[in-house]
Amino acid sequence: MDREGELREFVSARGAALSRAAYLLTGDHQAAEDLVQETYVVLVRRWRKSGTVDPEAYVRRILYTRFVDGWRRRRLVEVPWASPPDTPAGDEAGTAGDRLTLASALARLTPRQRAVLVARFYEDLTESQAAAALGISTSTVKSQTRVALQRLRELAPDVVTSFEGVET
Repeated sequence: MDREGELREFVSARGAALSRAAYLLTGDHQAAEDLVQETYVVLVRRWRKSGTVDPEAYVRRILYTRFVDGWRRRRLVEVPWASPPDTPAGDEAGTAGDRLTLASALARLTPRQRAVLVARFYEDLTESQAAAALGISTSTVKSQTRVALQRLRELAPDVVTSFEGVET
């Protein structure tokens, strides 16, 4: 299969997961779509040169880097949502409420803290894998995880029970 066919196959297979990760990073559907588009632009430009690099790790690194770079460029102050986002139909009321509370708490973390939590707990990366994906040291991943989890415990103490087994 040619490289362009491999790229199409990879994007169709992993596009939804990439979109979900982008949403968790940004907390906004439109911003997530923009982040995924930026990631695809970089990926397409570099695809032929990527050679034998693991495409999953490669695209994840691009996504996280574009997210953190965008935050550095803009230095925008994030504003909490005026109203909660729409939740998918069929969710139980308690679960939907927990999701909204957690989403609100995540939106109040710094972009780097969100990126670390998404890499560690959503993408299920080890500390060293998350450090490589984010372009930071392992000790920074550890400290950012600890600080972010503590902040989440303060902002949403009833919801963060899923993280309680995590060593910080």
